[in-house]
Amino acid sequence: MLCKLQNAKNWSAKAGFLAILILCISAIVWAPMAKAQVPDSEKTDGKISGTVLLKAGNRPASQVAVKLKSHAAGIFRSVLTDFEGHFEVRSLPPSTYEIVVEEPGYEPAETSAQLDGSSSKLVLYLNSSNSPRTERNRYMVSTRELKIPGKARSEYEKGLGSLAKKDFAASLSHFTKAAQAFPDYYEAYYHMGVVETTLGHLDEAMQGFQKAIDLSGGSYAWAEFGIGYLLYREGKPEEAVTVIRRGLEKDENSPDAYFILGLALLRLNRLDEAERSAREALLRNRNFAQAYLLLSDAYGRRHEYHAQLQGLDAYLKLEPNGAQSEQARQAREVVQRILAKDHPED
Repeated sequence: MLCKLQNAKNWSAKAGFLAILILCISAIVWAPMAKAQVPDSEKTDGKISGTVLLKAGNRPASQVAVKLKSHAAGIFRSVLTDFEGHFEVRSLPPSTYEIVVEEPGYEPAETSAQLDGSSSKLVLYLNSSNSPRTERNRYMVSTRELKIPGKARSEYEKGLGSLAKKDFAASLSHFTKAAQAFPDYYEAYYHMGVVETTLGHLDEAMQGFQKAIDLSGGSYAWAEFGIGYLLYREGKPEEAVTVIRRGLEKDENSPDAYFILGLALLRLNRLDEAERSAREALLRNRNFAQAYLLLSDAYGRRHEYHAQLQGLDAYLKLEPNGAQSEQARQAREVVQRILAKDHPED
C-alpha cells in the first residue's frame, strides 16, 4: 500500500494518518491505572527508608507521619519516624512512590522514589510554616486508612491481583465486595471504574469514578483523570482538558494524566500545549513510550519530520515488540520517504 503513493503530499497525509491511528489505538487500550496490581512474593523485596530532619538546626524530626503511596501498585502506607527521625517501609514492589511528610507547624515535605526491587534511601527536611494547617486535616488520610476493615482491604488487594491478570469479572467482584465492607472505600470505586472502562462499559465507569470523587470529597485526583479520559473517548476534548487540569492541581506527579491531557489537546489541534504535556509526562517517567508517540504526532502535524522521526525511534527503542510497534515502523518508513523526497541529498 505504501509503495503506491506517488508524491510528497500523499506521503505527508499518510504519515499523519498512521501517527493518529497509532495514538487512537494506544488511547483505546490504555485505561487509567489498569496496570495496578498486587505483586507476588518474588517482587515485594523493595525497601524505602530515610531520615526526616528539621531544617532549622538540622535536628531529627521524631514521631512525625510519613505517608507513602503508589497508585500503580495499589500501595498506601503510613509510618512514624523514630526518635532519630528514621523511617523504613519494607516489602514493596517495583513502582514509583510518592512520599509525603506532614507535621503541624511545618510545610509538607514531598519527594518521589523509583523503586526497582532493591532499596532507596531518602532525606527530607521540614521547614517551619507561618500558617500551619490543623492537626485533624493533616492526619485525616492516615486515620481513615486505619479504619479500613481487614476484609475490605483483603478484597481490594484481591481485586488488584485479578486486574493484573486481566480477570476483569473477578476483579470487579472483589472491588464491589471491598466497597460493601467499607462504603467509603473510594479507591475501590475508582478501580471499578477502571475495570468498566476496560470492558467498554463507559456509563458504569463514569459512575465509579464519580462515586470515588464524591466519597473523597473531591480530593482523589485519579478519579478525575479517569473521567477526563472518558470525556476524551466520548469526543469531548475541551471538557476533558478542564477535568484533567483540575485533577493535576491536586496531584501533578502522574505521567498518565499528562498523557491523556496531551491526547485531548492534540484533538483540539493545540499542538504546542500537547507537546508540553507529552514532555511533562516524560519528565515524570522517561520510559513512557506512548508519550513519544504523542510527541511524534504533534511534530508530524507541524511538518517537523526530523523530530517526528526521533519520536518514533524513541518509542520503538522502548517498545520494539509492543502492540503498536508495527504501525510505528510503518509510520517511520513513511516519514523517512518524505524526508528523502524533500532532501534527496541527505
